[in-house]
Amino acid sequence: MADREPTPEVRARVEQLRRDINYHNYRYYVLDQPEISDAEYDRLMAELTRLEEQYPALQTPDSPTQRVGAAPLEAFHSVRHLQPMLSLSNAFGAEELTAFDQRIKRMLGMDAGEDIDYVVELKVDGLAVSLLYEDGRLVRGATRGDGVSGEDVTQNLRTIYSIPLVFLGDPTTWPALIEVRGEVFLGKSEFARINEEREEEGQALFANPRNAAAGSVRQLDSRVTARRRLDFIAHGVGAVEGMQFSTHWERLQDLGRLGFKVSPHAERQLGIQAVQRFCDHWQEARHALPFETDGVVVKVNSLDLEERLGYVARSPRWAIAYKYPPEQENTVVRDIQVHVGRTGALTPVAIMDPVRISGSTVSRATLHNEDEIRRKDVRIGDTVVVQKAGEVIPEVVAVVKSLRPPDAREFTMPTHCPVCGSEVVRLPGEAVSRCTGVACPAQLVEHLLHWGSRGAMDIEGMGPALVTQLVESGRVRDAADIYSLTKDDLLALERFAEKSAANILRSIAASKTRPLDRLIYALGIRHVGGTVAGILASEFGSLEALQQADQARLSAIPGIGPVIAQSIYTFFQQEQTRRLLEKLREAGVRPREPERVEVTEGFFTGKTVVFTGSLGEMTREEAERLVKAQGGKATSNVSSRTDYVVVGEDPGSKYQKAQELGIPTLTPEEFREKVGRR
Repeated sequence: MADREPTPEVRARVEQLRRDINYHNYRYYVLDQPEISDAEYDRLMAELTRLEEQYPALQTPDSPTQRVGAAPLEAFHSVRHLQPMLSLSNAFGAEELTAFDQRIKRMLGMDAGEDIDYVVELKVDGLAVSLLYEDGRLVRGATRGDGVSGEDVTQNLRTIYSIPLVFLGDPTTWPALIEVRGEVFLGKSEFARINEEREEEGQALFANPRNAAAGSVRQLDSRVTARRRLDFIAHGVGAVEGMQFSTHWERLQDLGRLGFKVSPHAERQLGIQAVQRFCDHWQEARHALPFETDGVVVKVNSLDLEERLGYVARSPRWAIAYKYPPEQENTVVRDIQVHVGRTGALTPVAIMDPVRISGSTVSRATLHNEDEIRRKDVRIGDTVVVQKAGEVIPEVVAVVKSLRPPDAREFTMPTHCPVCGSEVVRLPGEAVSRCTGVACPAQLVEHLLHWGSRGAMDIEGMGPALVTQLVESGRVRDAADIYSLTKDDLLALERFAEKSAANILRSIAASKTRPLDRLIYALGIRHVGGTVAGILASEFGSLEALQQADQARLSAIPGIGPVIAQSIYTFFQQEQTRRLLEKLREAGVRPREPERVEVTEGFFTGKTVVFTGSLGEMTREEAERLVKAQGGKATSNVSSRTDYVVVGEDPGSKYQKAQELGIPTLTPEEFREKVGRR
């Protein structure tokens, strides 16, 4: 029972699980030295989750189970740092670094030939934050802001696994209070992954990892932050009670013992010449790092000297940031080719004379989309300035128009896919052009995975490994080919035995008679999710009738609208689509027609309803059927034509849009009352 009082044994087990999970998070995310398998870690987390659900009184904000993200906030609140977060002055070369050293010696009355003990750390290019811990537990996290006050982003920072929710080690050694300062950042590979996803979805790309990290931390919905795989590295402290340090180096070591990631590349260097050698080394070596760094932070090691030197304006006199110059090079664009991504997005790519930037040779650079090419006026034959965005993705920064040759050619986005020949469309309000081919080889793996997914044709066992083998072996060239597979075809693939082959074939056969809305959804029509597929199935009753509908007919359906209507109409006009549907019919795919719902007049008669968030014991499908049973419509998008929005637990952006448009909302309990399901 959920309301039982936990026994001492249960309490002890929960505490032990939390200690173990926190320790293994530290080994994995901070030290990069895991001691257990992912499966064993998952078992520990599952046991803790089960116990906390069984005994809600044991749930605490610092539990490892609380990292997954919470309901969206309406806004961030301003909080005041206990000790101001200062910004550093910059040095842009050896002369300015030497001047910094000489200035310190004059202020301290030291001989010009004496060497100062410095600590040097790579300057991670991210978002500065301050973490407040009381009695070893994270109670608040805030951005730098103006240095005095920042935004409370605690909910988002809790999702970062390299930020300890509770300190490691003996609690008797923990400070009573400490502000830990550090940098939230994105690794180069994660930055590239996020930008690739955004490009496929037609969203603006992040310019560099720093912008991406800042944008991720400032998400009102922490579930978005949790998906970004942010990292954190500690580099200092603000206010502190119950812990003393004599040097900055000692401070870093103590932060590491408490469970924080500190720079593995930090070093103590005696004298400014040694510091300069460290800076020179990493100016080249930084390109091999998994994160972006734009310089080196140089700090006086002695905290006694730090106190004597003090501050000027909002910068410390005892530290400076040595900044590396940005790396850009000129090269010539020889061609502009189009890459077709896994979701059909067309991305123009500049093919250039090879040039070395940031430690690697670059001969290709993304031009993002047609609008970006027009804005920068990039033409074939132009001399362009190229840099690596965040030292990861090569991009064209600008055109050197004074060097433009008279025969430079403008680029035009193709009207047909360069891979499969299907029509290319660019829907209103989108920056990305897309291939509409349902069997385009560039998209085939992704399309087949969608086809077999649970919400579509629900073909059990049709995962990435199987789909990739089927495509690479040439056995499947479109979704219809799935239905002509034989046992011998499957047994010829790696890791397939008689039983697994028989199970797959049985699941494929069962999918032939899935409901019509599942088949419509499986086709992968842009903007057609499960709810819209259900509307289309109810409205037309058969795939043949849907194929014959024109844009005007589609646009008139509540919940569809002109953008979705254009996408549906264009999809069914393609020759690839016609061939696929014919092959499916020949293979015996016969979707079940929608159940005829007996309509009785009720509260939702003639009304359009949108659901958002969890509805508790009632599923979304059941709720939508109840609306239809009263002669209403359930749609997926909130618009001025929406009559009610039912807002469950953890609602998304639809709730915010309903508030903006002044649309009445109902709780799940109120909805059940309206449909007679108390």
